[in-house]
Amino acid sequence: MIVRTIAAACAAVLAVMTGSATGAQRDARKVVAYPTKPVRLIVPFAPGGGTDIVARAVARKLTEAWGQQVVVDNRGGGGTIIGTELAAKSPLDGYTLLLGSTSLGINPSLRAKLPYDTLTDLVPVTQTAFQAYILVVHPGVAARDVKEFIALARAKPGTLNFGSPGLGSGTHLATELFKMLSATNLVHVPYKGSGPALTDLLGGQIQFQFGTILSTLLHVKTGRLRPLGVSSVKRSSALPDVPTIAEAGVTGYSATSWNGVLTPAGVPQPVLRKLNADVVKVLRGAEVRKRLAGDGAEPVGNSAGEFGALIRSEIAKWAKVIKAAGLRAE
Repeated sequence: MIVRTIAAACAAVLAVMTGSATGAQRDARKVVAYPTKPVRLIVPFAPGGGTDIVARAVARKLTEAWGQQVVVDNRGGGGTIIGTELAAKSPLDGYTLLLGSTSLGINPSLRAKLPYDTLTDLVPVTQTAFQAYILVVHPGVAARDVKEFIALARAKPGTLNFGSPGLGSGTHLATELFKMLSATNLVHVPYKGSGPALTDLLGGQIQFQFGTILSTLLHVKTGRLRPLGVSSVKRSSALPDVPTIAEAGVTGYSATSWNGVLTPAGVPQPVLRKLNADVVKVLRGAEVRKRLAGDGAEPVGNSAGEFGALIRSEIAKWAKVIKAAGLRAE
């Protein structure tokens, strides 16, 4: 009787193990088979910006690797909500991807209601890149470094104006964080895009802004704008002689523009694993690294867990800034 019981138990364990192995083999076949048709990569911005540049660089190399076209689909508008919602509600087969950005960490606190839940309706695959902001001033501003700028702002509160692409944009909140940590009174002037804000800064209508390296580097090199500090934890490889804002005296300051690949929740795990492996491989390739570095972006390529942790930390971080600044987008 005991022998039969032991034999039956062993048979049951063997069946489970065999079933698991068979399941694993099926999973492996799924990985090898993906993708078998074109893949859509949604970019929730208009063409030409930093996120779009990253998307096209990655899509090109994935197309070569997969032998299937990766189509960049620009769906700008609504503070990235339109494109993000489209991706979050797309079929769960891995053939629609999202290149999400810093707004994933901002919108949950800035918007009273979103048509998707950032943490449950989307699944992170990998962070693709990040880009520091540069604190730049018009040459007419009498400040040569961050400390002088803070001293000037405190001496003349409410007289230094900064532009941004709009309420709740990454550059806007990077400046609000700077205001909080430096105890300064700086005036926000929202524009309909980064282009008009930069034009007014170059013309002296506003005094400073936190601009992306992509949009401001050329003007820094030609002397039309003066760089005071970069927003990242480490100095930017594009401007190695410009100190970080934290090392220049604003302790704890850090803000970057980042992006990464996500899928709608429910995509099979084998597909997610293959996506992570292939996108990370592309990001580590010399061609993509050189392409992104030329635009001041730092390629990343990390695990899904690490990217997810970044998104959660950004949501918590910007929630505090948004609350302190009393911001709310209608």
